[in-house]
Amino acid sequence: MTWERVAVPFEGYGSGVEELAWGQSELWRAMQRQQTFMPIGYAEPLPPGTTLDTVVDGLRYWMGRYQTMRTRLRHDPDGRTRQVVHASGEVTLEVVDADDDTDPAKLAEEVRLRYWESDYDFVDEWPVRMAVIRHRGTLTHQVVVLCHLVTDGFGGLIMLRDLASRNTDPVTATEPLEQARWQRSPAGRRHLSTVLRHWEDVVRSVPARRFPDSDDPRTPRHWQVGLDSPASHLAVRAIAARTNVDASPILLTIFVMATARVTGANPVVTRVVASNRFRRGLGDAVSPLTQTGLCVIDVAGLTFDQALARTARRAFVAYKHAYYDSAALDEVVERVCRERGEHVDLSCFFNDRRLVTRDLPDGPPPTPDQIRAALGRSTLRWGDPIDKPSERLFVNINDVPDTVDITIFADTHYVSPAGMEAIAREMEAVAVEAALEAEQ
Repeated sequence: MTWERVAVPFEGYGSGVEELAWGQSELWRAMQRQQTFMPIGYAEPLPPGTTLDTVVDGLRYWMGRYQTMRTRLRHDPDGRTRQVVHASGEVTLEVVDADDDTDPAKLAEEVRLRYWESDYDFVDEWPVRMAVIRHRGTLTHQVVVLCHLVTDGFGGLIMLRDLASRNTDPVTATEPLEQARWQRSPAGRRHLSTVLRHWEDVVRSVPARRFPDSDDPRTPRHWQVGLDSPASHLAVRAIAARTNVDASPILLTIFVMATARVTGANPVVTRVVASNRFRRGLGDAVSPLTQTGLCVIDVAGLTFDQALARTARRAFVAYKHAYYDSAALDEVVERVCRERGEHVDLSCFFNDRRLVTRDLPDGPPPTPDQIRAALGRSTLRWGDPIDKPSERLFVNINDVPDTVDITIFADTHYVSPAGMEAIAREMEAVAVEAALEAEQ
């Protein structure tokens, strides 16, 4: 195996120094808490016939088109971290020549892991690491790893879409430099004041605790479990057909009802991840914008359809108030906790990460027999425990076709491994029960 480094010069429109925009600040604070640059990316096969010039041109296109790709951080003497957008520079593409008897796919994954796990320099490194694998003279795979400060899932789709078409239309979305300027404008300050008042009212009103005491704290304390549930996917399709409601609020309702059953907590208080791209000027933004809204849902005594209607309303309000200065929000929450004389636990998160599979397939809804038959195809998987800090409970719905793929991350000092598994399995049970309600 040999390595070659190809220098790729670039230039693009826009440069300057600004405060971090709210989406960037949210991620920067999370990176500091979790001690990671939150890498995102992939190792994938290249289309046959791809040349090195094509890959170089694609990297240069990304660097020139998006200000976030040309952004580094600056830590100033006043203690603030600021974004610095450069007008030009030079980034490196690595070309890795695989030995004749080496599996290029395996080598590509090894390169991705090296990029993923090595330290990242926020001040002096460009926020992209890219390589191509060459095997017997032919480019076979590409590896791309980005610092999360560049983009989020929705922004990543826009980047891939633009790359495929080599879109040269001017970028019309508001980019982070301009986002930061608006956020400290009178209009931005009014918006933030409204959001902070809403959060303060909610935090004052909710029960302080989210979870009963864990009866099985582990070391390492942070665990993950996944459930792949084709039956839940069929159930969601049936519920959507019956209620004419999108899958996203259905999945949130499934999570809320399952959590209430397992923990005994009502109302369920969870932070829902919002893309924020429904806001003016942000629809096609590549930069990271996802933040969380605070959703409070009491499902005691409700049927699933009643809970679904309530959840959809509460989620709408939560998304409306999910764009803010996270440092200012933390100050509000800390003040309310002091005034209440107790810590209010807000460390329960729900994230519908589906992008490509967001739309349900067309066709007739699944039958009850099809849903029941799929129950036997569910699989549970446990990830490796870690000791890096994370949230007390974080539930993801992953972008996997023809199934509801759930990943639960939890601090076992608050949610035991058995409790994590119970929430995952109860989510499947709630979905299937709700889908079969119509025939009862």
